[in-house]
Amino acid sequence: MPSPRLLVIEGNSPQTMADHVAAGGVPASKGYSDLLRELLPGAIVDICYPGDPAAALPDGAALEGYDGIAITGSALHVYKGGEEVMRQVDLVRAALLTGTPVFGSCWGLQVITAAAGGSVRKNPKGREIGFGRGIRLTEAGRKHPMYVGKVEVFNAPTVHLDEVESVAPGTTILATNAVSSVQAAEIRTNGSVAWAVQYHPEYPLREVAAIVRRIGTRLIEEGFFADESDMRGFAGDLDQLDREPDCKRLSWRHGISQNVLDKKLRTSEVANWIEFQVLPVRVKRGRG
Repeated sequence: MPSPRLLVIEGNSPQTMADHVAAGGVPASKGYSDLLRELLPGAIVDICYPGDPAAALPDGAALEGYDGIAITGSALHVYKGGEEVMRQVDLVRAALLTGTPVFGSCWGLQVITAAAGGSVRKNPKGREIGFGRGIRLTEAGRKHPMYVGKVEVFNAPTVHLDEVESVAPGTTILATNAVSSVQAAEIRTNGSVAWAVQYHPEYPLREVAAIVRRIGTRLIEEGFFADESDMRGFAGDLDQLDREPDCKRLSWRHGISQNVLDKKLRTSEVANWIEFQVLPVRVKRGRG
């Protein structure tokens, strides 16, 4: 049998990727592809870069050849349009015609929503940064395979300024919280099924720290931190907690729960997508 083949769609522009690396992080697509290889040993994971207008993109036949497609976060905004955005919407719309399972994190949820006929807006409640608190499963979410092994109310790594404004046809909301009414959803369209979350199950704490450093000036202006020293102190705490997840002092100080600190619990949505979507569809297509 051929090895499983997965595609990661990098949501960011080349400049944002470079800025993130300079802040101590890794490109979102690399982090995602590393996690997918860990969760599905032996998988071949390709990356494409629609946020780069010069990058070549797979066509419909190539998209159908994958066993699963994952979409990263992004610093872009759907409602601002432009080539960097529309190339991604068009690519995801093409993916949703293939029947290949799709999973989206943060920007992934937003671009899937736009591609399927919904809309995205700047969140009138402001930014959600660091950790999404009190994310609660809906009745549908409690029964959904994406949340097998997940507690009903949980926290998750999060950074977003935008949210789903109106869901696309075929959407079932799976989780919600006080900041965004759509924290997770299943979207069925054109025979395809996409699972997507507004948070980042794929992010270790060190990536949250890198984002905080990268956009720190804006976070100070928005009142999340008093000054640069305050911001860098928080990011440093996250870096230390990433290295020492058993550090009670820091987990208590920042209210970071075990479902974030335990990698298996934190990434369970992605693992469940592979188990309940990617592998069954692969078998159905006669590939495994």
